[in-house]
Amino acid sequence: MRQYFLRLSLPAAMWNLRSLSCLLLLCFSVTTVAAQRTNSETTKWLTLNGDAPLVIALGGFSGLFPDSSYDAYMVAMETSLANVIAWCDVQLTKDGVGICLPDLKLDNASDIDVYFKNKETKYSVNGVPMQGWFSIDFNFKDLAPVTLRQGVFSRTPKFDGTQQKILTVLDVVNKVKPPGLWLNIQHDTFFSQHNLSMRSFIISLSRSVIVNYISSPEVNFLKSIVSRFNPLVTKLVFRFLGQGDIEPSTNQTYGSLLKNLTFIKTFASGILVPKTYIWPVDNSLYLQPHTSLVLDAHKEGLQIFASEFVNDVPFAYNYSYDPATEYLSFIDNGDFSVDGVLSDFPITPSATIDCFTHLGKNDKPQAKLLIITSEGASGDYPGCTDLAYTKAAMDGADVLDCPVQMSKDGIPFCLGSINLIDKTTVAQSPFGNIGSAVPELNVTNGIFTFNLTWDEIKSLKPAISNPWSEFRLYRNPKARNDGSFVSLVDFLTYAKNATTVSGVMISIENAVYLAKHGYGVTAAVLEALSNTAYNNQSAKKVMIQSTDSSVLKEFRKSHYELVYRVADDISDIESSTISEIKSFASSVIVTKKSVFPSEEQFLIGQTDVVQKLQSSNLPVYARLFNNEFVSQAWDFFSDSSVEINNYISGAGIDGVITEFPGTAARYRRSQEISQIQLQRHVSSGLASC
Repeated sequence: MRQYFLRLSLPAAMWNLRSLSCLLLLCFSVTTVAAQRTNSETTKWLTLNGDAPLVIALGGFSGLFPDSSYDAYMVAMETSLANVIAWCDVQLTKDGVGICLPDLKLDNASDIDVYFKNKETKYSVNGVPMQGWFSIDFNFKDLAPVTLRQGVFSRTPKFDGTQQKILTVLDVVNKVKPPGLWLNIQHDTFFSQHNLSMRSFIISLSRSVIVNYISSPEVNFLKSIVSRFNPLVTKLVFRFLGQGDIEPSTNQTYGSLLKNLTFIKTFASGILVPKTYIWPVDNSLYLQPHTSLVLDAHKEGLQIFASEFVNDVPFAYNYSYDPATEYLSFIDNGDFSVDGVLSDFPITPSATIDCFTHLGKNDKPQAKLLIITSEGASGDYPGCTDLAYTKAAMDGADVLDCPVQMSKDGIPFCLGSINLIDKTTVAQSPFGNIGSAVPELNVTNGIFTFNLTWDEIKSLKPAISNPWSEFRLYRNPKARNDGSFVSLVDFLTYAKNATTVSGVMISIENAVYLAKHGYGVTAAVLEALSNTAYNNQSAKKVMIQSTDSSVLKEFRKSHYELVYRVADDISDIESSTISEIKSFASSVIVTKKSVFPSEEQFLIGQTDVVQKLQSSNLPVYARLFNNEFVSQAWDFFSDSSVEINNYISGAGIDGVITEFPGTAARYRRSQEISQIQLQRHVSSGLASC
C-alpha cells in the first residue's frame, strides 16, 4: 500500500491575508485509493459492490471557499482521498456553454449583481417565480469580470473577490484534473423552456470527456440519455428532493417515487437522497431509527448516495457536534453502508473512511496522547455530574477532572464554578434571592457554593453548559438538567474503581479567598485523597492543577503530578519563567491560542511555547477542546479531529483537555496516524511547498 503525507498548501489567497502562517497538513496517511486498505477485507464494507464509500466534493471544498471555484476544487483534491469525485452543478449560458455554479441564480454565488446591476430578471422555475441574475441571460464571455463568492453567509467571506472566476465544465476537467467527475443537472426542464438543450451539451461533452456520474432530479432527462451512456463508464443517478416535492416529469412526489425503486432502476444505476431519508430526525433534532432504504436500494441493485453533509450546520444532537461520528453512522454502523457521501467538507469523510472506520473501543492507541476531561464529558451532560463522569470513562478518557468547590458545611465537591448560577438551577430555586457581589472573585452577582450546605446543593439540579449559545448551538437539550452532583470523595472512589480510567486531576482555585473565610480547600483535598487511599498507591495518576503557584507549593511533599495552568494566551515564554515554573510544577497547561494564535478565526502562526517547555522536561497539555465548529479556527475546516490532529501531530502537545473525550479517544485509535511536525513557512515561501 503506497502511503503519503498530505501536506496542505492552501491557495495564495488564503495565506496572503497573513504574514506568517502554519502550513497545515492532514497527518492521516491517505492511500492511493481508499479501498486498497481493505482489499483483503472487502466484507467489511457493506456497500453495493463491497468497495469503500466514495467521497463526492460538492463544488470542491465549498465549506470554506466559494462553491465551484478553482481554489475550492484544488483544496478538495489535496485534502481528500485520492479517488475523490468532483461535483459540478451544471448551468448553461445563453450561448450554450456549460458552467459550474451551485444555483440557477448566479447572484447566489457570485458578484454578478455588481457588474450587471440592470440585468436582474424574473422567471418561473418549476412553477415557482424567482428573481435574480440567471445564466441564460448572459453569453459566457459576458461573465469574464465576474468573481465567485461564498454563498453561505455564516461562512467566512475572506476568499470573496480573490479573482476566482466562473469555471466551465471543461475548465474543471483540464485545470483541476479531478480523479472523478460528477455532473448534476438540476433544471433540465427550465433550460429546455428557454431553447437550451442540456441533453445535447452532456452528450457532446461525453465524446471528449469521461463523466463518471450524471445526476438529476428529473426522470425524463435521465430517460432521454440512458441509452447513450455505457453504465460501466458513466453511472446515471436519480436525485431525490424533499419527499413532498413534485417531480416534474411524472407529477408524483419524490416520496411516492421512493416506493418504486424498480421503476428507478429502469433508467438509473443509483439514487442520491438527503441524509434524513436514511436517518430521520425529529423536530428536536434527535435521531429516529434508521429506515430500510439503503438495504432496499442494494436489494434492487441500486447504489445509494447520501447528501447534505456539512460540518458547520447543527445536525442531530446524538452526534455530539462531531461530523466524523455522523459519517460513521452512514458507512460503518454494522448494518449497511451508503455507497458515497456528498459533502461541503470532503476532508472529513475522507479521514473518516480511511482512518476511523472498523475501529473498536479496545483497539490499541496509535498516538501518544493523554486525554483529560473538562468536568467529565460536559459536552454531553451537565459538567461534574455522575452522568458526565460515567460517559467520559465509557468514551475513553484517561484522566477525569474535578474542579473542587467547598460547601457551607465544609464538604469538598466537584463543580466547574464557585458561582452556583453558572452551573446549576439555583437562580430558579428557593435560594434565588440570596445573590451577592464578591469583587475578589470578579463576580458582580453570584450565589456561591459556600452560601449553601452540601444537602442544599444536592437539592438543586445541574445545568448543562452552552458556551456557544450565541450561535444557537446547544448541547443535548434532553439532558440539560440530568445527573447528580458528586462529592470529592465519591468522585475519587468512582475513578479508582473505573478500570478504563488511569488517573484523576483535581483543580483548585480561589484557595486564598476561601482560606480567609475559614475554608481550607487544600487541606480538604489532601484529606479526601488520604481517605480514599490515593496517597499510598501508584495504580492511578493524581494530578493537582491550579493557576496559583502557592497552591501547588502546598503539595510539593506529595508524589502527585503538579500542573500549573497558564490562564492567559501567551506567544512566548522566557527561560527564567520556565525555571520558576519548574520550582513548583511538573507539567503545564496552556491555552490553544498559546500554541496556534489566530486572528479573525484564522491561524497566524505557531509559537515555540510547547517546544520550550518540553525541552525543560515539562509535559504540555492544551485546553480547551470542543466539538462545536465555532470553537475552531477556519484552518481546521470545522472538524474537531483535524484540530486535534494538528495539535498532536503538528505541535506535539502531550495531552488535550476536552469536553468531548470520545472524539479525542477515537482519534488516538485511528488506523493511520503519523507523528510528524508541521513545517512553518512565511507566505512568500509557500510556492516551494
